[in-house]
Amino acid sequence: MVVDIKALSLSAAASSLGPIESKRIITMKTIVVLACLVLSVLAADKYNSKYDNFDVETLITNERLLKSYVNCFLDKGRCTGEGSDFKKTLPEAVETVCGKCTEKQKVNIRKVIKAIQQKFPKQWEELVKKNDPSGKHRANFEKFIQGS
Repeated sequence: MVVDIKALSLSAAASSLGPIESKRIITMKTIVVLACLVLSVLAADKYNSKYDNFDVETLITNERLLKSYVNCFLDKGRCTGEGSDFKKTLPEAVETVCGKCTEKQKVNIRKVIKAIQQKFPKQWEELVKKNDPSGKHRANFEKFIQGS
């Protein structure tokens, strides 16, 4: 027979408390557990922040590098690890108008897309068709891109 010593000590401690104190402890534990659940759900609603500090300025000022990312997104070239990760999230980001993006990601995405639109307009149109074939998200996504 296995005896859980912690459970026994907690049980003994709880039994030495009055009914009001026991209820408060249970209520506090419940609140802590619920708070943890809410925080985990809220955190899951955003994309991973590991690329928040991605060097966007180098990407958008280096045409060769930017073109290689565009080719990656269009399945016309090799992808870096980051490029592969970005490519996977593109369709959902377009559909949700970057609803799961952190504020830093929104700023970075706007910069990169504006650079692609300016430097590679033909490839931008291909990207739009690939990631929003029906075109139903285009207007909202364009408003997002033009935002601050």
